[in-house]
Amino acid sequence: MHYVKKYVEVVARISENGEPKPMYIGWEDNRYFKVDKVLEVLPAASLKAGGQGLRFKLRIGQVTTYVYYENPAWFVEKRVD
Repeated sequence: MHYVKKYVEVVARISENGEPKPMYIGWEDNRYFKVDKVLEVLPAASLKAGGQGLRFKLRIGQVTTYVYYENPAWFVEKRVD
């Protein structure tokens, strides 16, 4: 099992000082997942898929996951079996 960088659509709110806050994550099958809460934001590398940027730790429903903002794109670590 390994991971790849999967670029995704993100609907985000941009604050007056330019900081993005993800609100919805769009998936490849046209489903959108509402971000219930942003738990943490920090500069970090994706150790599973490569790349780096701002790492957002999110809660979507009962799941905690990460999305990365690698200006100007967003990506997740997608598991490939």
